[in-house]
Formats: sequence, structure tokens, C-alpha cells
Amino acid sequence: NDTDVQRGASAALGNLAVNVENKVLIVKLGGLEPLIRRMQSPNIDVQCNAVGCLTNLASHDENKTEIARSGALIPLVQLAHSEDIRVQRNAVGSLLNMTHTNENRQQLVNAGATPVLVNLLTSPDTDIQYYCTTALSNIAVDSSNRSEFLMTEPELVQRLVGLMDNPSLKIQRQAASALRNLASDEKYQIDIVEAGGLIPLLRLINSGDSELILPAVACIRNLSINSQNESPLIGEGFLDVLSSILSMEENEEIQGHGVSTLRNLAASSQEKQVQVVQSGAIQKMKDLIMHVSPDIQSEMTACIAILARSEELKPRLLEMGICEVLIPLTRSSSTKIQVNSGGAIANLATK
Repeated sequence: NDTDVQRGASAALGNLAVNVENKVLIVKLGGLEPLIRRMQSPNIDVQCNAVGCLTNLASHDENKTEIARSGALIPLVQLAHSEDIRVQRNAVGSLLNMTHTNENRQQLVNAGATPVLVNLLTSPDTDIQYYCTTALSNIAVDSSNRSEFLMTEPELVQRLVGLMDNPSLKIQRQAASALRNLASDEKYQIDIVEAGGLIPLLRLINSGDSELILPAVACIRNLSINSQNESPLIGEGFLDVLSSILSMEENEEIQGHGVSTLRNLAASSQEKQVQVVQSGAIQKMKDLIMHVSPDIQSEMTACIAILARSEELKPRLLEMGICEVLIPLTRSSSTKIQVNSGGAIANLATK
């Protein structure tokens, strides 16, 4: 019952829990139960130290299931409401560390963590904003949680869109990642565009920072799946940007999302197909296609095959010498590339 002893003991455990072996040992020795009791102490310092220790323990995969079973999640959610910024920061950090498995994410949702995390997106504390944005991005990986968000969190998209203009680059990155995960669902694909998400996403892609470009272009790829977003994407100037990132051979993931987005936009109206070609994207694909990985070649040949169906575009594609790369690719070791390339040639030859 001595507050000074509790404060010192929880601080000491927190320091010990920085060590990987100690993280597991503390849990095995029954440390969770007294830590949970101390989290509910009336003394703020004791609370802060106990939650800080739990944050360290929750960073080890072996401990996550035990922490979830221990009854710690509900007190953590409650402490995320704390008026003390240190307690709040540690509590949200613990919740973040519990979002790395499907089972734990569902347990967090059941414990009422989601509305707290969404509310704290507007926190003045940068660390809390980052923890909440990252946690929500992880939770949004699961389709059941996205469905729950749609019913219960009407402010989520607008707040995440706003955070893409946050001064912190790591918050911008996680906000774009969260929107990318939400954009796996049709309703969110529309909501993100209606919330003004395209302009900040375009800015991130134009940033020159691959850590910002990747989640932004991945989000755009998901948005481009929805036909209602084709005109807004083209209208905001994404074709030129997508064309430029095709040259990012040092980052195949960015390159792949860019090609996939162009392929989605190519599977559209005649007018939009013409705009894709006019952007210079297909000429760039032709220049790069023999020097990129098979996965990128597959995406590029699929895009070209779609455009080759257009009677208006066939002469343009032939004039740029697209068959110079398509014919050799019919001998690719990849069946998919063979099929795409052969299909593109067949479409070009058909009247």
C-alpha cells in the first residue's frame, strides 16, 4: 500500500522490460496481475509507470495473448481517456502494440478501443496521434473491422484525410496507410474522394519521399478500382504523376501500384483510355518493360492488352512500336506474360 514503493517497483519493472528476455520472464513470473492493479492506482505516477511497463511487455509477440487474456485491455482503454498526457501516451502505445494479430485486433474492438483511438486522432500530442493513426491502420486490415467503422465512426475518414497534412511525416505516412486499408471497401473508396482525399494523396506522391509515396499510391490504386473515381483521379492530374513513378525501378512496390492504377483506369471509357495514352504512360511502359521484373511486366502487358482493344488507339500503339516489346515477351518464362502479350498482339490485329 506504499505509493512510493509501488512507483519505484513499477518503474524498475518498466526498465527491466526493455530487455527482450525480461519481457517474457516478467509475464511468466506473474507480473501482469499486479501491473493491472497498479494501472488502476489513484496515483498518476504509479499509473504511468505500470502502463509504461505494460507497453514494453506488449511489444513482444509471446506476451500479446497473455495480456489480452489478463483483462488488461479494458483498463488500458479507460486510461487512454486520462487527463495526464503521460498516462494517455503510454496507454495508447500499449493498445498499438496489441494490433499486430487478427485475434488481438478483434479483442481491442470488443474492449471499446476504436472510438477512443478515433477521438484521439485530434490530440495535440504528436506521439498520441501517431500511435492512434498506426493502430487504426492495423485494425482496418480486417474487413469485419472496416464494416464496424462504417457503422460507428463517421468522422474517421475526414480526420485521416486531415492528418495527411500534419507537420509530422510519420503521421502523414500512417494516415495514408490507414486510408489505403479502408479503401479496400467500396463505400470507403467513394468516401475518401468525397472527403477531399485526392489532393493530399497527390501531394504525398509528388513528395519525392518513397516512404510517403508508397502508401499514397497504394491508396490511389484501391480508389481506382471504383469506376466512380476514374474522372476525379484523371481530373486531379494523377495520370502524369503515375506515368512519372513508373521509372522508380528502385522500388518495385511503388512501381507495381502505379502500373496497376493505370491498368484500372485503362479499363474505362474510350475517352479515358485516350487520356492514358496521351499522358505518355504507355510510351514509358514500352521503354521500361524489358528491364523490369516479371511481376511488373505482367501488369504492363495487361494494361497494354486492354488499350489494344480500342480501334482509335490501335494505330497509336502500332506507331510507337509496341510490338517490338510484345513479340519478345510472348517467349517469356511466365505464362501470364505470354498470355497478356499474345492477347495484346491479337487485339491489335483484330478489326
